Amino acid sequence: MHSQNITHRDLKPENILLESKDLDKLDVKIADFGFSCFFDPNKGLDLVLGSPLYMAPEIIEISEKISTSKLYNEKVDLWSLGVICYMLLTGRNPFPGKNKAEVKQLIISKDIDYTKEYLKVLSKEAKDFL
Repeated sequence: MHSQNITHRDLKPENILLESKDLDKLDVKIADFGFSCFFDPNKGLDLVLGSPLYMAPEIIEISEKISTSKLYNEKVDLWSLGVICYMLLTGRNPFPGKNKAEVKQLIISKDIDYTKEYLKVLSKEAKDFL
């Protein structure tokens, strides 16, 4: 997708589908391209959209007017995948705010705390991946 200069901008578990229940045919499909767009790798994007829990810090900084000159690129999709992987590996939300504003604040300010009990059981490779 990115090699074709397309960014999704709303990756979340609901938008990742399996083609079949057959365990020998685990073809993954990405759905809901309503927020996707073509991008110019030499320019950035500045439109704020997506689901707050999966938004990259760059998008939040634009939405909260923390940075008016900052733009984002297709790598915001990788951030979203990181959040999804965290949830799959731990069964927990990495940014457990009580409301959207608190979630956004945690996204731009919180580091992963690897001393949490539920993260201690992860392999070094899983922690490095996150």
